[in-house]
Amino acid sequence: MRTILFCQNNYAFGILEPIKQVLAEKGYDYIWFITDKIKKDFPYTSDNYTLKISDLKAFNSDAIFVPGNEVPHYLRGLKVQVFHGLAGEKKGHFRIRHYFDLYLTQGPYFTNRFNELKEEHKNFDVIETGWPKLDIYGKNKSLYNKEKIELLEASGAKKIILYAPTFSPKLTSAPFLIEPLKEVLKNPNYLVLIKFHPLMDENWIREYKTFAAASKKVIVSEEKNIIKFLLMADVLVSDTSSVIYEFLLLDKPVITFKNISEKIYWNNVDDYKQLNALIEHNLNEDSFANQRQTIYNEFHPYNDGKSALRMVEAVENYIKINGIPKRRKISFLRRMKINSIFGKA
Repeated sequence: MRTILFCQNNYAFGILEPIKQVLAEKGYDYIWFITDKIKKDFPYTSDNYTLKISDLKAFNSDAIFVPGNEVPHYLRGLKVQVFHGLAGEKKGHFRIRHYFDLYLTQGPYFTNRFNELKEEHKNFDVIETGWPKLDIYGKNKSLYNKEKIELLEASGAKKIILYAPTFSPKLTSAPFLIEPLKEVLKNPNYLVLIKFHPLMDENWIREYKTFAAASKKVIVSEEKNIIKFLLMADVLVSDTSSVIYEFLLLDKPVITFKNISEKIYWNNVDDYKQLNALIEHNLNEDSFANQRQTIYNEFHPYNDGKSALRMVEAVENYIKINGIPKRRKISFLRRMKINSIFGKA
């Protein structure tokens, strides 16, 4: 099975890497597609990769795994949506753009909704597999324990607070949390790790880097894969971000500000000044612990570390039964959008 790993943003690397490992173990040919804007961040330069759509045409793929929203409709291969997050409340998560033949969903919450949309549109299929980015949870949760210990010892702290806001101007807490974080840092037991979304406004990144430069207990990380920090942190602070669900699945407390989810199973408030008290409360009492099981059951009930394997096997079986689709029927405007992003067929 010849496969394309299709990346438009650098967060796709951590999602597709477990799939790459399965493809390699099975002896399949694969090629990464990356855009020029993320070339400098691409970590798998020893693999086969390209920045050219013409190379993908020549590759003659059987399947294309896509964590983003678009893929050229004219490329050969089963077009597979694998998603870039777990935040179903975000605008566009359940939007059908008609580029994909197969949706591989993370858990029942997503599967049920996409099956409803399947009945409406009748031009794609849905299979629940789990999400490959979280395979490490089932394989090696303790991978970064040594690094965590080293960070805490170097800073003299005892707990790691991870701040990971979304980038959306309407939803981000970034403009409001520098002063509350200063209050948090008055407690010598806390080390604050800050991990921004790749699309975060550069102005806010600079503001927080200036803030971090004044304290040995604040680190603004440049690393692209947030999984490492989720595994190391003791509590997460955010707003409306998919990373919330990734952290809840580790059975650890979350604090958010002005989250827009309809159903909230963690500590969400509107007052940014409460941050310090909220951290104390959640680390000491963790009163939302029982509610986190709902997130596990509905969003990602897989802890075996085999979601990437299920994805590859789902695609193998789908192609075996249905063959490779010859073409997607999409509207003129959708075709024009793809042509404007990736060039004409």
